[in-house]
Amino acid sequence: MHFKNGILYLLLATAIFSCSEKNGSEKTATSSVVTESEKLKFRIDTLTNELENPWGIAFLPDGRILVTERKGEIRIIQDGKLLAEKIENVPAVYAHGQGGLLDIIAHPDYATNGWIYFSYAKPGEGGGGTTIVRAKLNGNALTDVQELFTAQPYVDSEVHFGSRIVFDGNGHIFFSCGERGTKENAQNLGNHLGKVLRLNEDGSVPNDNPFVATAGAKPEIWSYGHRNPQGLVYNKTTGELWNVEHGPKGGDELNKVEKGKNYGWPVITYGINYDGTPITAITAKEGMEQPVWYWVPSIATCGMAQVTSDKYPGWKNNFLVGALAQTHIARVEVENGKYIKHERILEKIGRVRMIAQSPDGYLYIATESPGMVLKINPAQ
Repeated sequence: MHFKNGILYLLLATAIFSCSEKNGSEKTATSSVVTESEKLKFRIDTLTNELENPWGIAFLPDGRILVTERKGEIRIIQDGKLLAEKIENVPAVYAHGQGGLLDIIAHPDYATNGWIYFSYAKPGEGGGGTTIVRAKLNGNALTDVQELFTAQPYVDSEVHFGSRIVFDGNGHIFFSCGERGTKENAQNLGNHLGKVLRLNEDGSVPNDNPFVATAGAKPEIWSYGHRNPQGLVYNKTTGELWNVEHGPKGGDELNKVEKGKNYGWPVITYGINYDGTPITAITAKEGMEQPVWYWVPSIATCGMAQVTSDKYPGWKNNFLVGALAQTHIARVEVENGKYIKHERILEKIGRVRMIAQSPDGYLYIATESPGMVLKINPAQ
């Protein structure tokens, strides 16, 4: 979707916010404005605009939506409204800079086993570390909290926690960890930083992980050479794992993430340092993977979904990628592993932190500044 001018966006924003009705402490609205993108017409429904820094979205079979707030809260959206009650017994988080309570996802068989998985920056000696936990819900309280993993080493840094979690449907989880602001970590197999990692659902290490038998390597590693992957998708039909990760100044990447491969950071990159100086003189090297697509300048990629739902026929199999700095969603078309094109939709909607597809096929967006959860509804 390309807004022809600022007036159209103003109309959209007005429809979202000025039509809000107060219900307790919560405002909800349905936009009557139809937005026309290249391949789909849609409307935006606002479920809440009263959050601060929503990060992850999880869907429960009873229709409730759980939303993490980075400061350490799990909020509940029920029947289209943000509840005043919050989930209790959330672990203490390392709420510094980009750290805090991060992703959340319900187990695909939640109706049977009741497990909810989430990631957070855990405080500890030396700073904080990306940690994966699973727990169950008893009413509105977490119980049976089990720590499955914590990234080593802990670092006194406020950046690059990664933290997205996905299931492959075959008994494993994949999740990401940023290099915590130290470039060299990404190429070092002796730590968890700057990696995509893979565990069995109970937190044990699969015996077919690529570096299980490599001396000195962390056995949880699936791939390495990543900077800060904050979007992760597993396509259960194709068996493909995809990520988006932040570049520095330029060089945000969309990658097809494969077993044991090296994605190059910081040896190769299409970005430069924030002060304009070069990081490296090369953008390609043998033994290092090229991104399927990259953004220069950076859009600050965060959160992604692959549209598998039939509710959005024009977007089927496309990636929707959130943009923090450039406050839009990038719709990216890929065929046979090759980039085709992309389109910017919902310009100036806010800092898009997460995009998620619900089990019933609808797309939801979490934004910062303002802190909202939105639903994309196809227009007939």
